[in-house]
Amino acid sequence: MSDIQVITIGHSPDPDDAFMFHALTTGAFATPGLKYIHELQDIETLNHRAMRNELEVSAVSIHAFPEISGSYSLMNCGASMGEGYGPMVVAKEGVSKEDALGKPIAIPGLKTSAYLGLRLCWGDVEVAVVPFDEIIPRILTGEYLSGLIIHEGQLTYVDDDLNVLVDLGIWWGEKTGGLPLPLGGNVVRNDLGEELMLQITEDTKKSIEHSIEAPDAALEFAKQWGRGIDDDTNREFVSMYVNERTIDYGDDGRMSIRLFLKEGQELGLIDGDFDVDGMQFIGSNE
Repeated sequence: MSDIQVITIGHSPDPDDAFMFHALTTGAFATPGLKYIHELQDIETLNHRAMRNELEVSAVSIHAFPEISGSYSLMNCGASMGEGYGPMVVAKEGVSKEDALGKPIAIPGLKTSAYLGLRLCWGDVEVAVVPFDEIIPRILTGEYLSGLIIHEGQLTYVDDDLNVLVDLGIWWGEKTGGLPLPLGGNVVRNDLGEELMLQITEDTKKSIEHSIEAPDAALEFAKQWGRGIDDDTNREFVSMYVNERTIDYGDDGRMSIRLFLKEGQELGLIDGDFDVDGMQFIGSNE
């Protein structure tokens, strides 16, 4: 009987997650007793799979975390945070914020952090859920007047002559005195036990550090999920969301997550009974 335990990691099919998990995907370092396999799906699908406890490890939206916190804990590594940039509402030239507010805004999911940020920024807007990689094309065809874009669309929208109506990373930074905007995190399932949860977190951290220290192979690997982006755009996007903050949220990063979720509670989008201050980050010294 094999003594190897298989750990399934769910993450998004985008360059930053692929870069982050490159070393674990390719077996670049030893993980005694553990074998990692990867399943790639969009973040909203992963949010809902986590709600069903299907994966041992998953990328999830910070917005979705309170709903799964009974079964999962946040790792202190694997952060996707906007440092003065983030998801943005875009539209064709000539469309104003007022115009956009008069029509449904295409969004990538109701449990995404982008949506929570939009609600905190613009209030009770009308939305339509659209797969993240279809939002820009469906703005261009005129099906939607505006859309909330994530992933590499935050860089490629300029190729389609779209204008930014709001950048939520800039808005959050101005609102909070410079805190980064919480977007995604990695969670590990509580029923694995504290020792194994910590080991998986350490392996994930090693994978991130490996790619940052030796980026060329990881960038080439990551580009497969960039939907046709060039090398420079791939490198720029990955560096936006995989950096020192991804290795450790930092005190201000953890503070920002707690503030983001508390504001979500005040808005009624997050369960008011969730203990924000009591959140644990696996691998953190706090």
